Amino acid sequence: MLVHFRKRITPKLINEINRRVVEVQQEKEENIPQEEKKKEESESVKNKGKLMLDATCTPSDIKYPTDLGLLNEARKHTEKVIDKLYKTQKGKLKAKPRTYRKKARKDYLAIAKQKKPSRKKRTQAIKKQLQYLKRNLKHIDELVNLGAELTVLKRRDYQLLLVVQEIYRQQLGMFDNKKNSIEDRIVSLTQPYLRPIVRGKARQNTEFGAKISASYYDGFVFLDHLSWDNFNESKDLKAQVEAFRNYTGHYPESVHVDQIYRSRENRAWCKERGIRISGPPLGRPKKSVSLEEKKQAQLDARIRNEIEGKFGQGKRREGLNLIMTKLSNTSETAIAISFLVMNLNTLFSRGYYLLFCLFLGKLDLLITTRYSKWLKHKQI
Repeated sequence: MLVHFRKRITPKLINEINRRVVEVQQEKEENIPQEEKKKEESESVKNKGKLMLDATCTPSDIKYPTDLGLLNEARKHTEKVIDKLYKTQKGKLKAKPRTYRKKARKDYLAIAKQKKPSRKKRTQAIKKQLQYLKRNLKHIDELVNLGAELTVLKRRDYQLLLVVQEIYRQQLGMFDNKKNSIEDRIVSLTQPYLRPIVRGKARQNTEFGAKISASYYDGFVFLDHLSWDNFNESKDLKAQVEAFRNYTGHYPESVHVDQIYRSRENRAWCKERGIRISGPPLGRPKKSVSLEEKKQAQLDARIRNEIEGKFGQGKRREGLNLIMTKLSNTSETAIAISFLVMNLNTLFSRGYYLLFCLFLGKLDLLITTRYSKWLKHKQI
């Protein structure tokens, strides 16, 4: 039932709820409707506030993919399909099609159990698995031609069979052309929508999951762009700044981003609108930097760390470090819900802090009134 309802909840709906929750809270704090606030600020203030932008990857729950392991999983699935199709044609065939599954598994384990097999051994093992997979796919076609219907398969089994055919095509192309990469490469049999996202991080160079681009201001974080393919996050800057303007009624005073966002096009676009973009200017570095410029650079770095902290909070507490859902649409919903939960935690912490301050204020008043007579007596 959880999956059933999660399919009906779209990321777009979650993002709208997220923004509306923040708007309502800000209206309560300032006692000014959001529309009137936008009009007043657009008339009086041109640029105001600080906007932080960044991108990250949300890894999915899959084991680290290898060509050999992927071919082995595909081969095992074709063996299951052959078993189901053969049952419908058992009396019409003299013998069951040979799959050599025991030998194929033995050949796979002979390389998979080695700690560091040589490149030659891995290539030979991949070649063998491709041959086993080719034979199995040929048997499936023959069974279908003899009258076996693919309708006996479950919907999930039929979808995986289509994925297996694409995996075979990709792996055969890479093997014949002696390449290690291919466009739209499948890295998981059960989650074929996943793509390798090269991030260049020290801990893990490549991650397998959705790449997201987010914006952060006034303590709240919003999901702006989600894609299963790799993309250049610098192209989202204009749309994110315009979204900030539509939300608040004015452009930000400054935009705090890392180096990839500081392209010539983005710098010129921000300059036209009076927005200061963080980071050093283009060109050769200055020989001498003033004290004010140093302080400004340090302040910009500290401000930009806030969105990095939000990503850390999402990955450590809200499940963004390992997406456990298996479907693409439910995974997108789970990611969007994590951003909503982070903002709800922010609202809760601010409300708790306000109650704490009120409690301290009442406590001070209670102490002063209760011991006022005693203080006067001491003075006497």
